Formats: sequence, structure tokens, C-alpha cells
Amino acid sequence: MESRRRWNSAQKNNEKKFEVKDGESIDDCLKRIDEEGYVPVRRMEKPVFEEVRKNGKTEKIPVKQQILFETKLK
Repeated sequence: MESRRRWNSAQKNNEKKFEVKDGESIDDCLKRIDEEGYVPVRRMEKPVFEEVRKNGKTEKIPVKQQILFETKLK
């Protein structure tokens, strides 16, 4: 059991998530990932919503798409 915990913690240290920043292209983010010594293994996209009140009702309107990369150490 102890060896499994050590392996999981070591595995977590070799993984990192990167977010494509505002004003940054996906290619720029991938270059940044490579420069830090990681390789992407999964791309995820999440919508970002903003709450707007219309006619007394609150509506959630999509504002942008958040792009995340899960990576592993090379």
C-alpha cells in the first residue's frame, strides 16, 4: 500500500496543467509547455459563463472558452 502511495505522488509530480492565457495562441501555449519540459497528453475545453439579468430573470451567457492541457514530464 505504501509503495502505491509513493508511486501516485511521484506520478502527480510529473503531471501539470497548463491554461491558454488571454491573448495567447494555442501554439504559444504548446511552445511554453515544451520549454518547461512537458508534453501534452490531453486537451480540455470548458465554457466560461457570465450571469446577466434580463426582465427580472438571471441568465447564464457563454462568454469564452477556457482551454486546458494536461501534460506529463518528458
